[in-house]
Amino acid sequence: MSTWVKICGLSTAETVDAAVAAGADAVGFVFAPGSPRTVDAATARALVARVPEGVETVGVFRGQGVEAVLELARSSGVSTVQLHGDETPADVVLVRAAGFRVIRAVSASRYAVETEEERAAFHEDALLLDAVDPGAGAVFDAAPLLAAPPSRPWLLAGGLTPDNVAELLGTSRPAGAVGVDVSSGVESSRGVKDRRLIADFVAAARTP
Repeated sequence: MSTWVKICGLSTAETVDAAVAAGADAVGFVFAPGSPRTVDAATARALVARVPEGVETVGVFRGQGVEAVLELARSSGVSTVQLHGDETPADVVLVRAAGFRVIRAVSASRYAVETEEERAAFHEDALLLDAVDPGAGAVFDAAPLLAAPPSRPWLLAGGLTPDNVAELLGTSRPAGAVGVDVSSGVESSRGVKDRRLIADFVAAARTP
């Protein structure tokens, strides 16, 4: 099965086009405040319009409140909402009821201490396991997941680069990882995406 790949934190037409040309399955736009990758709804909407059918468009949010999330998601035209933060299962229900797919992003360390009941309550469409500080380029230790992996397929993020993604994905596959999400690992400087690194990352993630 081909690895699902998301290129996140895009903010220019050139890098969106590069991600699509490289074969990414999804492109992400950051709405969370305080990031060097944050875009406004109008910018995101223009970028979403460049994305062909079949490539998922994801709005990334962190601790912004469900009403603000829905307003930005609608006005930008994304198909999927990725939630980082303290959103509740009820928030996930509201976002899905509004017609959006939901990716729940949580640090691997936090996920490890959640009970099965807590995990099951979210009913998210996809689970993304990340480093403690999303977007900082830090790699988390996958060893605990190998011992007690999620009960369904999940996405790997945190410190991935074209040089390490194949190895880290190979390590995580026994724990159920089926896809990867990258942002800082395809940047020439903080917040600035590199078209060559995007292409190299997608190719490396799909190396047999």
